[in-house]
Amino acid sequence: MIETGRLLWRNWRDEDRASFAAISASASRGLFVTTILTGSFLLFLIQPMVARMALPRLGGAPNVWNSAMLVYQALLLGGYWYAHRLSKLVLRRQTQIHLGLFALAALTLPVSLANLAPPQPGTEVWWVPLLFALSIGPVFFVVSAQAPLMQRWYALHPGAGQPWALYAASNLGSFGGLIAYPLLAEPLLTLRQQAWAWSLGYLVLLVLIALSARARRGQLSSQGIMIPQPSETGRISRRSFAIWTALAAIPSGLMLSTTTHLTTDVFAMPLLWVLPLGLYLLSFVIAFADWRGPARLVSALAWLGILSAGGMAAVSYGWMGVVPLLCSVVLLFLLCTALHARLYDLRPDPQHLTTFYLAMSAGGALGGLFTALIAPLAFDWVWEYPLLVLAAAMLLPRGLLPDWRNAPGLDPAMRWMALGALVLSAAVMVWMLYQANLYVEGRPQRWPLAALLVLAGLALVPWRGLAAMTLGGIMLAQGGLDTLAESQTGNRSRSYFGIYTVREHPETRRRTLLHGTTAHGVQSTDPARRRTPLAYYGPSSGAGIVFSHPRELVGSGAHFGVLGLGAGSLACFRQNDQRLTAFEIDPAVLALSRQRTFTYLEDCAPQARVVLGDARLELAREPKGSYDLLAIDAFSSDSVPMHLFTHEAFGVYLDALSPRGVMMVHISNNFIDLEPALAAELAARGLVAALREDNPADTADYWPTSWVAVSRDPAQIAKIKALAPQHAWRSLGKPAPQVWRDDYASILPYVTWTNFLGIR
Repeated sequence: MIETGRLLWRNWRDEDRASFAAISASASRGLFVTTILTGSFLLFLIQPMVARMALPRLGGAPNVWNSAMLVYQALLLGGYWYAHRLSKLVLRRQTQIHLGLFALAALTLPVSLANLAPPQPGTEVWWVPLLFALSIGPVFFVVSAQAPLMQRWYALHPGAGQPWALYAASNLGSFGGLIAYPLLAEPLLTLRQQAWAWSLGYLVLLVLIALSARARRGQLSSQGIMIPQPSETGRISRRSFAIWTALAAIPSGLMLSTTTHLTTDVFAMPLLWVLPLGLYLLSFVIAFADWRGPARLVSALAWLGILSAGGMAAVSYGWMGVVPLLCSVVLLFLLCTALHARLYDLRPDPQHLTTFYLAMSAGGALGGLFTALIAPLAFDWVWEYPLLVLAAAMLLPRGLLPDWRNAPGLDPAMRWMALGALVLSAAVMVWMLYQANLYVEGRPQRWPLAALLVLAGLALVPWRGLAAMTLGGIMLAQGGLDTLAESQTGNRSRSYFGIYTVREHPETRRRTLLHGTTAHGVQSTDPARRRTPLAYYGPSSGAGIVFSHPRELVGSGAHFGVLGLGAGSLACFRQNDQRLTAFEIDPAVLALSRQRTFTYLEDCAPQARVVLGDARLELAREPKGSYDLLAIDAFSSDSVPMHLFTHEAFGVYLDALSPRGVMMVHISNNFIDLEPALAAELAARGLVAALREDNPADTADYWPTSWVAVSRDPAQIAKIKALAPQHAWRSLGKPAPQVWRDDYASILPYVTWTNFLGIR
């Protein structure tokens, strides 16, 4: 009887302890989720914030963001490695080290840019990552470690359960931080206020980490439990680590290369980088969820997406607009989710949690390294994008797609015969698709052929390599061969600031310079017309009217300054008694003029002074009042270098402009209405201006433009209006509520969404 009583007491005590452990784990789960969400939110809030701080130094080239992401991924790798090593210690030691490093990193707050000398031309690919690393390295490093470390601490509780869902919560926090910046932080706060707000959030995170450590330390110390270490029999193989790394590297590279591809060849839209990164983060939420149904469904859809939308990945011309944009971002989401879902399915036991996350962060850094550093140096086009799409096909899981190899009644001989027929049919259809794309009359046939090829590719999914080969054939037939041919002509070049393509149009005797999808200049190949400025610079444009009459405005011997060389069209407005100075940030653009691909500069201003470097920084070094005419021509791209449009930037321009000088500002843009911001700036400075909106009848040679003439002297604007009375000028419209400054500017209210959505 006594022994029975003891047994009942022991069972009751064990059940009570288990119940208490479950309640304790449930109570602390909210704390750990809050800590992880806060850290991830801060991590992805600081990224666009620091990139925004760097705009006055770096401009708005897509590769600037890729370089920033590379630094963030490298710091993330360092943080995950630190968390991995730290987790091998006892909890008390972990807490002391981690909180101590957090406190030390807080000494670098508030966040600000490191004081680095400006880069020399051609060194931006190394200088930009160094700037970001020195500016936010310490705080980013320690904050990046908190997600895997908090999950590790959470998993120590015997009643905690699996920690993987907390990683999905982490990415929800990351997504929240990412969208909070353009929607809330940038429109409402100055950069200084943003930095202080982030610093306050950092201190809140420090408190949450301390509370999380306390929640585990008390529970563990009372039971004398140490951190469980991986057993020798459960060690991670090199193959597993390599697969985890590859499954993380390809989505990371795809996210960055999709951004570059979209802004280069599809849709050069401001803030476009937010969309790929946001979808990349959301993919983890589905992939790491406990409910596996959605992840498997997306994995099956990924094959449909990659064989259809992925087949257009090597197209460099003629595939533009909202539909290709949607196809590209949907494909990115499907591939990232499917690959991350496979990564989750291959996850190890929770005791290897930090090793798993270390492999993931190493893959993310490798994907960023390939896309941000290696690809711009190795390729003349965004070849990394189709290559990564193909690599994704080699690793995609089958998901819910059926495996017809195991169909009842299908013996091995029949299976191999069916496979051979399928491969042969796919090869023939690839050839037919290529032929259909060669001729206009064959193009209506290409969509049925492409659809049949997608079905053939889906049937070949059980043989992943053959499905990937089919995808490669579709890519080549749908435009990849044309892209390869253009690379072989040497008419395309790539630099840190973008991809430049020179296209010949023999039927119209014109040569066009494209920066991604944006035309930056046109020149006639007719010797009789090659000195005639075309495109944005027609005789009825604001630039054409003002720069054709310099003597009437500023007298003889004027000094003419041009910010943004492009094809060099403005050089042919220079008159014999004028001096011309052009400012150009990209040596690759200058090379097009020096090598006489475009001859405006050599024909019309062979003695012109060309200053390589950021126009704002270089112009600030010029003697005050030394320019009589200034052309601010850096905004025709759909991705605006905002640092050239702020109050501080216009201060530089006005310092360089002579008292009666005239400044022409080019504000033609497909997706941003720059007029309100410019009107606010001119009103704040008491300047006078007039806007010339030109819609020429000859749209083959001349394009619609918007140029604004600006001067301190009202008489100069009156003269400009009288130069060509048949061409009307108007006053600027309603100004923006606030002037754009280096520490406060938001383009979101001025995006022309009708153009973005294709509504005219």
